[in-house]
Amino acid sequence: MKSIKQSIYQYMVLFERNERGGYTVTAPALPGLVTEGKNLENARLMAQDAIRCYIEGLRKLKEKIPEEKEIVQARLTISV
Repeated sequence: MKSIKQSIYQYMVLFERNERGGYTVTAPALPGLVTEGKNLENARLMAQDAIRCYIEGLRKLKEKIPEEKEIVQARLTISV
């Protein structure tokens, strides 16, 4: 049986409340990754699964797995 090397990855994810009362989840370092959950706990589980599938897909295609970049979060106030 062939064993697959396991690696641990960490990514910043964004949880945004959506119109249906759940959460939409994206990961800035993983372009195109979007999932959602009916509540925050479910959204976290869905995000973990989506990231796992995303990375497995990249591995199968022998593509580079993105590394997390430094993210600075700030709230801006704009007067218009």
